[in-house]
Amino acid sequence: MENLNQLYEAILKGNLAQAVATTGIALEQQADPKSIIDDCMSRAMEEIGQRFESGKAFVPELLMSARAMKGALELLRPLLVNSNISRAGTIVIGTVKGDLHDIGKNLVASMLEGSGFEVINLGVDISSEKFADSVIEHKADILCLSALLTTTMNYMKEVIRALEEAGIRHQVKVMIGGAPISQSFAGEIGADGYSSNANAAVSLARQLLAS
Repeated sequence: MENLNQLYEAILKGNLAQAVATTGIALEQQADPKSIIDDCMSRAMEEIGQRFESGKAFVPELLMSARAMKGALELLRPLLVNSNISRAGTIVIGTVKGDLHDIGKNLVASMLEGSGFEVINLGVDISSEKFADSVIEHKADILCLSALLTTTMNYMKEVIRALEEAGIRHQVKVMIGGAPISQSFAGEIGADGYSSNANAAVSLARQLLAS
């Protein structure tokens, strides 16, 4: 469908107005919401993510594409809620207590959402108790923890301990990320995985749910 090709290009170029307008037209023409997400939006976000990894796109382009995707997704959200369309999985994401950085975390959230996941973005400065409560409330498949400071990254271990104390650690996969984070740190605190960028986070989430 021509409108879906236009939507793909609009998201790729970060054109919010065109992405929203094209999505509206596609829905008027009875386009399937799941096809819009799977065949168009997810492909566009995957492409911009790959361009970022190869150095052909940069953070501003990623943010613009994510904004365009989220604008289009807002038109689809009511249809997804009122239908039997299944999502790829449910993810709770937030920046840990004491850390107020959110640009990278928001980008990861947008990439995950554009790839078909239901994402609950808790924001910044989130306590271990709130993370655990949100995992229970939303029946999350994955919990994503972000930290940009060496002084706050160790709090991730507190979050995992809270999941264990609540008896739900075995029910949810834990992904961590942020500038000071590494794969070795993930292993040290008992996380299930680490991603260095938003595109890698989507791939990791899919791998964790398939395992």
